[in-house]
Amino acid sequence: MKAATINELKQELLNEKPAKLVELCIRLARFKKENKELLTYLLFEAHDTEAYIKSVIQEMDSNFETINKSNAYFVKKTLRKILRITHKFIRYSGSDIVATELLIHFCKTVKRWTNQLQRIRLLLISIKIN
Repeated sequence: MKAATINELKQELLNEKPAKLVELCIRLARFKKENKELLTYLLFEAHDTEAYIKSVIQEMDSNFETINKSNAYFVKKTLRKILRITHKFIRYSGSDIVATELLIHFCKTVKRWTNQLQRIRLLLISIKIN
């Protein structure tokens, strides 16, 4: 099955009744978590970008707290996961302001976190030497 173009979908949606549009949106939201998250953003959070940015930053911070520090591989893998989730939230908003705020917070947090990790490593090295 070949998917229709965006323009064709737009024209078809313009011809549909509002009740049918609601039904289509609900059916679409059932199939994928990202569709449901996007609809949630558009309906409940799109009007207040500051609150949206704060909620995403809180989620990012909670993900940073769960990083497995036992191995560099796990650290890198978790950082990529956090960045992937951040980019997903940026796509939902489509705003350059949101993208800038979230990516700056990500970079600052990574820098602060790596500085702490380096101090811990130096402390461990000094303990092993003594």
